[in-house]
Amino acid sequence: MEVKNIYIKGIPNDEFKDNQSLEEMVAELRKNGVPVVVGVLDDLINWGRSNSVWPLAFATSCCGIEFMATAAAKHDIARFGMEVTRNSPRQADCIVVAGTIVHKMAPLLKRVYDQMAEPKYVVAMGSCAISGGPFVNSYHVVKGIDEFMPVDVYVPGCPPRPESLLYGLMQLQRKIKMERFLFKVKK
Repeated sequence: MEVKNIYIKGIPNDEFKDNQSLEEMVAELRKNGVPVVVGVLDDLINWGRSNSVWPLAFATSCCGIEFMATAAAKHDIARFGMEVTRNSPRQADCIVVAGTIVHKMAPLLKRVYDQMAEPKYVVAMGSCAISGGPFVNSYHVVKGIDEFMPVDVYVPGCPPRPESLLYGLMQLQRKIKMERFLFKVKK
């Protein structure tokens, strides 16, 4: 699988050249007994799921403005099938936590996460959501949302540019494409 020259201003694309590791994962899945028909059906389902992610924005500070800029015409998040921003957690696939989360707000964010249907994904956007940001030494700020909910993709920055969020969402799409939908491996 060869990737053509991809150039998106401001996004490093060196990782897209390393598809050998992805191909090795697919080969390992097929080697472990996944039937060819089921494997192709998995690929088709995951392609559809990865290109129709409906995000829920949980924006509390300046990162929320960058999320809005990502959805605007200049950056156009619709190219990736993510333009349907939902307001209800029951309709969303992915929650984008953008901004500072305080201890008083953490149970509410956890409740919103619990109301989402499976499979659900979490994107931590900005240094405040990842590690507390510049407020890390404050008594009221959560030192990263991964303390109370699992995070799939981290988008660093203070605030991260829309290109960074697009890159993080593309990584989420790659993760969704690699999942097994029909025959899950029991551990």
